[in-house]
Amino acid sequence: MEKPAQNTDAQNGQVQEATKASSDGSVCGYDSLHHLLSENLKPHIFQEVSRILLGLNRGKALETISLPESAKALSSGHNFDLQAFCFLADKELLREPRIVRVGLIQNSIALPTTAHFLDQKRAIFEKLRPIIDAAGAAGVNVLCLQEAWTMPFAFCTREKRWCEFAEPVDGESTRFLQDFARMYNMVIISPILERDVNHGETLWNTAVIIGNNGNIIGKHRKNHIPRVGDFNESTYYMEGNTGHPVFETAYGKIAVNICYGRHHPLNWLAFGLNGAEIVFNPSATVGELSEPMWPIEARNAAIANSYFVGSINRVGTEVFPNPFTSGDGKPEHADFGHFYGSSHFSAPDASCTPSLSHHRDGLLISDMDLNLCRQIKDKWGFRMTARYELYADLLAQYLKPDFEPQVISDPLLHKKSP
Repeated sequence: MEKPAQNTDAQNGQVQEATKASSDGSVCGYDSLHHLLSENLKPHIFQEVSRILLGLNRGKALETISLPESAKALSSGHNFDLQAFCFLADKELLREPRIVRVGLIQNSIALPTTAHFLDQKRAIFEKLRPIIDAAGAAGVNVLCLQEAWTMPFAFCTREKRWCEFAEPVDGESTRFLQDFARMYNMVIISPILERDVNHGETLWNTAVIIGNNGNIIGKHRKNHIPRVGDFNESTYYMEGNTGHPVFETAYGKIAVNICYGRHHPLNWLAFGLNGAEIVFNPSATVGELSEPMWPIEARNAAIANSYFVGSINRVGTEVFPNPFTSGDGKPEHADFGHFYGSSHFSAPDASCTPSLSHHRDGLLISDMDLNLCRQIKDKWGFRMTARYELYADLLAQYLKPDFEPQVISDPLLHKKSP
């Protein structure tokens, strides 16, 4: 049977129109994939698509949370996306619910990269102030900011002048956030470019954990450094030396898997083995490189390790004064591409929230009953059925110089025919 002739002119027109509509970073003119689907599918079809894409929590779609008018007013007045959802757990007879309200902030830079560094940093502070206030007004207990939130993501330009944004753990950005932590009784995770003044002013990609009393609980340094495309960050800092710490806070046990660490399943596993209940993944990644992976990896980690995951990605296209190349044969360019936002939460029961905007600043809030972590562990038994001793033996052998893979070849595979 012959296939009907394709209307290539019409198809090309559709592609061009979609490209035009997405030039501002939107998804074909919509804030997010979720909005695109909801506006273009019949309600019963959209409901089924959402079930497959987002999963179900206790057999139902996630419920939305009603937020205070003051938080909504800040959202509309400062033009940032504001969404809120609730992950529930089964009622238990011997434990009370352990409900924690968690927030994620995604944002673009506030001034062009050509502006004075001090002006850029202060402008970002002022830009985040109303978003943090909205989180506080909404009663958020734990708030996480995006990777290197105090600066443009300049690490791949390989220009060392951007190192001026580095600061000690107790530096200006920490002091700025400590006031909010005390004001709102909120734990805040602040990913920064750290300058370690006690060790020769070495630089690290670090997340500072600020307690709800304004104290510094500790820090974690990025374990995995990318060397892919434009992201060759080892010009600035190397792999971290803090292991896989889990921080026990007033609102539960939290950990931070910084950016590229999300591509490494053992990195996720280690935070789980140390008892994490919520793992944050503050990131900076662009559409051409990673967008198909973005909704999968964190959700898989939440399922495999029976904890909640909060994934954050910055938004916007950051253009730098001097073009750069990446050693991949592509022409020199002045930006990394579009940081596509799409921050979201994933739960251990395989449910997840819709994503924040693809191109606007945003605050995503979620109530999560941490009892769900143990309930899913009991249901699926992943920890009980894992074979850690087998994995440990394989890894121990793999690290030896004379390691040989356990491959059993078909004895007839290389036998010559008569």
